[in-house]
Amino acid sequence: MNGDVVSKDSFKIINVRVTFKNIPIHKIAKFSFKDVAAACEAFKKIHDLSECVIVQTPSRVEIFTVHNLESEDAPDVRRTEGKGLVLHKIKETWTSLTELEQYDLDHLDQILEVYENTDVYLHLLRLSTGLESIVVGNETILEELKTSIANARLANVSGRILNRLFDSSIRIATRIRESTAISKGATSVGDIAVKIAEENAGLDGKKRVLLIGTGETAAMVAKSLKKKGFSFDISSMTIERSTGFSKILGGKPIKFEDAIAGFDKYDIIFVATTADYFVITYDKIRVIMENKKGGTMILDVSDPRSVDETVSSFPGVKLMFRDQITEMEERNLKEREDKVLAVEKMISKETAIIEATMKLLGPEPISQ
Repeated sequence: MNGDVVSKDSFKIINVRVTFKNIPIHKIAKFSFKDVAAACEAFKKIHDLSECVIVQTPSRVEIFTVHNLESEDAPDVRRTEGKGLVLHKIKETWTSLTELEQYDLDHLDQILEVYENTDVYLHLLRLSTGLESIVVGNETILEELKTSIANARLANVSGRILNRLFDSSIRIATRIRESTAISKGATSVGDIAVKIAEENAGLDGKKRVLLIGTGETAAMVAKSLKKKGFSFDISSMTIERSTGFSKILGGKPIKFEDAIAGFDKYDIIFVATTADYFVITYDKIRVIMENKKGGTMILDVSDPRSVDETVSSFPGVKLMFRDQITEMEERNLKEREDKVLAVEKMISKETAIIEATMKLLGPEPISQ
């Protein structure tokens, strides 16, 4: 097919993704690709696929592909059976390049999100403006998108369609961020907790820090610690969760039993679990903590609480709960509500413009 042919329905853009919204963060690593360029090449070997860009961050793995709809010998992907075949091949290739557990393989259809054309344009704008980030407005994702498309260009796995889509989205997102100031003051409960630890417990590079939990809130704390260059140990109910979490968000994984046994060695402990029971109790750490001489700050940012209040009765222990710092978090969220609405309003207008632009493009000739 001539790549310069203009046709309204000559191609379809498909986005298949797994994010922190679908699965626990510690599992994201299992869906990621060790060699992104090689993975793109593998996806391009799927019949009728001409381009591929992979966006891989600590909280998401996303594949963007371009499929030619006009090949004479290929199944018509505009039809349900053709579309199903293409998605089956994408999932098949994805699983062949990763080390997914049987549970994930059995639930792949529920875990992976699939979007096409206009929905992809809308998503990419929301993603690049920070509306899809764990911390709304976070600027990191914009840099990660720039890196993803730059690497795809270097590896020659993207083409005129995805290059145009990503370039347009990044340019528009940059303008939206500047005009709405959505990135300014983008803080999370993790940022606030780390700041409190700095101000009240002298958190610095010399302090020993423990983080318990591997969910979204724990990810916020880990990101803030990592951003400031503080090392920390990470623990969860299973070492597998801690290890998976550490691969994408940093920290040294340790067994929960070892974390409890060495509780007195830590100066600052962040507890950010999703458990519906007390993970840390007086009796559980009594023998370890009753002879500790130095001070310990425990910040329980879990919801509901994971630390029994009686723990604060140990000498030198300062215990703070999420609801004590919620006022700061709520004030920050309130200030951002208007900015989010402004961003969403601008995105709705820009999505239509991107859609019109993309319809003027024809797909790259497929070389397989």
